[in-house]
Amino acid sequence: MIQIVLENCHFVICDKPAGVLSTPSRMGAEDERNCLGIALQKQLGVQIFPVHRLDFEVSGLVMYAKNPEAHRKANAWFENKTVSKTYRALTTAQDFSHIPENVKNSREKFTVSEGQKFEWKSRILRGKRRAFESPEGKDSLTLAQFLGINDKGYLQWDLQPVTGRSHQLRFDLSRHGFPIVGDALYGSKQPWTGKDSIALRAFKIDFSKAPNAADFQLPAIVQIQEV
Repeated sequence: MIQIVLENCHFVICDKPAGVLSTPSRMGAEDERNCLGIALQKQLGVQIFPVHRLDFEVSGLVMYAKNPEAHRKANAWFENKTVSKTYRALTTAQDFSHIPENVKNSREKFTVSEGQKFEWKSRILRGKRRAFESPEGKDSLTLAQFLGINDKGYLQWDLQPVTGRSHQLRFDLSRHGFPIVGDALYGSKQPWTGKDSIALRAFKIDFSKAPNAADFQLPAIVQIQEV
Protein backbone atom coordinates (compact mmCIF):
# COMPACT_ATOMS: atom_id res chain seq x y z
CA MET A 1 0.00 0.00 0.00
CA ILE A 2 1.28 3.47 -0.94
CA GLN A 3 1.72 5.74 2.09
CA ILE A 4 0.96 9.28 0.95
CA VAL A 5 2.22 11.87 3.44
CA LEU A 6 1.12 15.01 1.55
CA GLU A 7 -0.84 15.59 -1.64
CA ASN A 8 -2.18 18.68 -3.38
CA CYS A 9 -2.77 19.70 -6.99
CA HIS A 10 0.97 20.31 -7.51
CA PHE A 11 2.87 17.63 -5.59
CA VAL A 12 2.58 14.30 -3.85
CA ILE A 13 5.05 13.19 -1.18
CA CYS A 14 5.18 9.53 -0.19
CA ASP A 15 6.85 7.43 2.48
CA LYS A 16 8.77 4.94 0.33
CA PRO A 17 9.47 1.59 1.97
CA ALA A 18 12.89 -0.01 1.62
CA GLY A 19 13.14 -2.60 -1.12
CA VAL A 20 11.17 -0.52 -3.63
CA LEU A 21 12.47 1.59 -6.53
CA SER A 22 11.66 5.31 -6.60
CA THR A 23 11.61 5.39 -10.41
CA PRO A 24 11.92 2.71 -13.10
CA SER A 25 15.41 1.30 -13.52
CA ARG A 26 17.41 1.47 -16.71
CA MET A 27 16.52 -2.16 -17.37
CA GLY A 28 12.88 -1.19 -17.86
CA ALA A 29 10.41 -4.10 -17.85
CA GLU A 30 13.29 -6.56 -17.39
CA ASP A 31 13.65 -5.30 -13.82
CA GLU A 32 10.92 -7.06 -11.83
CA ARG A 33 11.37 -5.02 -8.66
CA ASN A 34 8.39 -2.98 -7.49
CA CYS A 35 8.51 0.72 -8.39
CA LEU A 36 6.78 3.35 -6.28
CA GLY A 37 6.59 5.88 -9.12
CA ILE A 38 4.78 3.47 -11.45
CA ALA A 39 2.36 2.30 -8.75
CA LEU A 40 1.64 5.88 -7.67
CA GLN A 41 0.97 7.03 -11.24
CA LYS A 42 -1.52 4.19 -11.71
CA GLN A 43 -3.23 4.98 -8.42
CA LEU A 44 -3.55 8.72 -9.13
CA GLY A 45 -4.45 8.29 -12.78
CA VAL A 46 -2.23 11.20 -13.83
CA GLN A 47 1.33 11.50 -15.08
CA ILE A 48 3.81 12.28 -12.33
CA PHE A 49 7.37 13.60 -12.51
CA PRO A 50 10.10 12.52 -10.05
CA VAL A 51 11.74 15.42 -8.23
CA HIS A 52 14.39 13.33 -6.44
CA ARG A 53 15.09 9.68 -5.69
CA LEU A 54 16.04 7.33 -2.89
CA ASP A 55 18.19 4.24 -3.21
CA PHE A 56 16.35 0.93 -3.46
CA GLU A 57 17.44 -0.06 0.08
CA VAL A 58 16.57 3.32 1.68
CA SER A 59 13.16 4.30 3.08
CA GLY A 60 11.48 7.64 3.58
CA LEU A 61 10.19 10.76 1.91
CA VAL A 62 10.09 10.91 -1.88
CA MET A 63 8.56 13.81 -3.81
CA TYR A 64 6.83 13.75 -7.20
CA ALA A 65 5.38 16.66 -9.17
CA LYS A 66 1.91 16.37 -10.71
CA ASN A 67 2.45 18.87 -13.54
CA PRO A 68 5.39 20.25 -15.57
CA GLU A 69 5.31 23.68 -13.91
CA ALA A 70 5.62 22.21 -10.42
CA HIS A 71 8.36 19.91 -11.69
CA ARG A 72 10.40 22.81 -13.05
CA LYS A 73 9.97 24.78 -9.84
CA ALA A 74 10.96 21.89 -7.58
CA ASN A 75 13.98 21.07 -9.72
CA ALA A 76 15.13 24.69 -9.34
CA TRP A 77 14.73 24.49 -5.55
CA PHE A 78 16.88 21.39 -5.32
CA GLU A 79 19.48 22.62 -7.83
CA ASN A 80 19.82 25.91 -5.94
CA LYS A 81 19.93 24.07 -2.59
CA THR A 82 17.00 26.01 -1.14
CA VAL A 83 15.38 22.72 -0.10
CA SER A 84 17.17 20.49 2.40
CA LYS A 85 16.62 16.82 3.22
CA THR A 86 17.54 15.19 6.52
CA TYR A 87 18.21 11.49 6.96
CA ARG A 88 18.51 9.38 10.09
CA ALA A 89 21.12 6.62 10.03
CA LEU A 90 22.07 3.91 12.50
CA THR A 91 25.64 2.57 12.58
CA THR A 92 27.85 0.41 14.71
CA ALA A 93 30.94 1.72 16.52
CA GLN A 94 33.88 2.96 14.48
CA ASP A 95 35.76 0.17 12.72
CA PHE A 96 37.87 0.23 9.56
CA SER A 97 38.23 -3.53 9.07
CA HIS A 98 35.82 -3.43 6.10
CA ILE A 99 38.22 -1.23 4.11
CA PRO A 100 40.84 -3.26 2.18
CA GLU A 101 44.44 -2.44 2.96
CA ASN A 102 45.12 -1.35 -0.62
CA VAL A 103 42.33 1.26 -0.51
CA LYS A 104 43.54 4.73 0.39
CA ASN A 105 41.86 5.94 3.59
CA SER A 106 43.11 8.01 6.51
CA ARG A 107 41.57 5.49 8.97
CA GLU A 108 41.46 8.33 11.49
CA LYS A 109 40.06 7.14 14.78
CA PHE A 110 38.13 9.67 16.80
CA THR A 111 35.70 9.77 19.70
CA VAL A 112 32.22 11.11 19.02
CA SER A 113 30.18 12.95 21.62
CA GLU A 114 26.45 13.61 21.64
CA GLY A 115 25.56 16.66 19.56
CA GLN A 116 28.92 16.78 17.77
CA LYS A 117 28.73 18.10 14.19
CA PHE A 118 30.90 17.30 11.19
CA GLU A 119 31.40 18.59 7.66
CA TRP A 120 32.56 15.76 5.43
CA LYS A 121 34.05 16.73 2.06
CA SER A 122 35.26 14.40 -0.65
CA ARG A 123 35.28 13.79 -4.38
CA ILE A 124 32.96 10.93 -5.24
CA LEU A 125 33.08 8.80 -8.34
CA ARG A 126 30.26 6.30 -8.91
CA GLY A 127 31.29 2.87 -10.21
CA LYS A 128 29.00 0.12 -11.49
CA ARG A 129 27.79 -0.86 -8.03
CA ARG A 130 29.15 1.61 -5.49
CA ALA A 131 30.82 4.97 -4.96
CA PHE A 132 34.53 5.62 -4.53
CA GLU A 133 36.74 8.55 -3.61
CA SER A 134 38.71 9.72 -6.64
CA PRO A 135 40.43 12.89 -7.92
CA GLU A 136 38.23 12.51 -11.00
CA GLY A 137 35.08 12.44 -8.85
CA LYS A 138 32.56 15.20 -8.17
CA ASP A 139 32.76 17.45 -5.11
CA SER A 140 30.65 16.15 -2.24
CA LEU A 141 29.61 17.74 1.05
CA THR A 142 27.70 16.07 3.87
CA LEU A 143 26.64 17.72 7.13
CA ALA A 144 26.52 15.12 9.89
CA GLN A 145 25.51 15.27 13.53
CA PHE A 146 26.04 12.50 16.06
CA LEU A 147 22.94 12.14 18.24
CA GLY A 148 24.10 9.49 20.70
CA ILE A 149 23.51 5.77 21.20
CA ASN A 150 20.02 4.26 21.14
CA ASP A 151 18.64 1.53 23.39
CA LYS A 152 19.86 -1.18 20.98
CA GLY A 153 23.43 0.07 21.10
CA TYR A 154 23.45 1.63 17.63
CA LEU A 155 25.00 5.02 16.97
CA GLN A 156 22.43 7.54 15.70
CA TRP A 157 23.24 10.17 13.07
CA ASP A 158 21.36 12.96 11.36
CA LEU A 159 22.71 13.62 7.87
CA GLN A 160 22.11 16.38 5.34
CA PRO A 161 23.53 15.91 1.84
CA VAL A 162 24.40 19.41 0.64
CA THR A 163 25.37 17.85 -2.67
CA GLY A 164 23.32 15.05 -4.16
CA ARG A 165 25.89 12.46 -5.19
CA SER A 166 24.88 8.86 -5.67
CA HIS A 167 25.37 6.81 -2.46
CA GLN A 168 26.86 9.91 -0.82
CA LEU A 169 25.67 9.28 2.74
CA ARG A 170 26.39 5.57 2.64
CA PHE A 171 29.90 6.20 1.36
CA ASP A 172 30.68 9.03 3.80
CA LEU A 173 29.73 7.04 6.90
CA SER A 174 31.57 3.97 5.63
CA ARG A 175 34.82 5.79 4.86
CA HIS A 176 34.84 7.27 8.37
CA GLY A 177 34.48 3.79 9.87
CA PHE A 178 30.73 3.83 10.49
CA PRO A 179 28.99 1.71 7.83
CA ILE A 180 25.21 1.89 8.04
CA VAL A 181 23.61 -1.13 9.70
CA GLY A 182 22.59 -3.64 7.03
CA ASP A 183 24.61 -1.95 4.29
CA ALA A 184 26.85 -4.87 3.32
CA LEU A 185 27.84 -3.10 0.09
CA TYR A 186 29.68 -0.50 2.20
CA GLY A 187 31.06 -2.86 4.81
CA SER A 188 28.37 -3.45 7.42
CA LYS A 189 28.63 -6.79 9.18
CA GLN A 190 25.40 -6.24 11.10
CA PRO A 191 22.10 -7.30 9.48
CA TRP A 192 19.10 -4.97 9.45
CA THR A 193 15.37 -5.74 9.42
CA GLY A 194 14.96 -6.99 5.86
CA LYS A 195 16.89 -8.42 2.93
CA ASP A 196 16.70 -5.22 0.85
CA SER A 197 16.78 -2.73 3.70
CA ILE A 198 19.43 -0.62 5.43
CA ALA A 199 19.14 1.61 8.50
CA LEU A 200 18.90 4.86 6.55
CA ARG A 201 15.69 6.86 6.34
CA ALA A 202 14.84 10.23 4.76
CA PHE A 203 12.57 11.64 7.44
CA LYS A 204 12.44 15.41 6.84
CA ILE A 205 12.20 17.82 3.91
CA ASP A 206 12.58 21.52 4.71
CA PHE A 207 10.89 23.94 2.29
CA SER A 208 11.21 27.01 4.54
CA LYS A 209 13.86 28.64 2.30
CA ALA A 210 12.35 27.57 -1.04
CA PRO A 211 11.03 30.62 -2.95
CA ASN A 212 7.25 30.55 -3.47
CA ALA A 213 6.86 27.13 -1.84
CA ALA A 214 3.70 28.37 -0.14
CA ASP A 215 2.25 29.22 -3.56
CA PHE A 216 2.47 25.49 -4.31
CA GLN A 217 0.64 24.68 -1.05
CA LEU A 218 3.72 23.26 0.65
CA PRO A 219 4.33 23.61 4.40
CA ALA A 220 7.65 24.78 5.78
CA ILE A 221 8.57 21.25 6.85
CA VAL A 222 7.33 17.76 6.02
CA GLN A 223 8.45 15.22 8.59
CA ILE A 224 7.79 11.58 9.42
CA GLN A 225 9.05 9.14 12.02
CA GLU A 226 12.77 8.44 11.97
CA VAL A 227 14.31 5.01 11.49
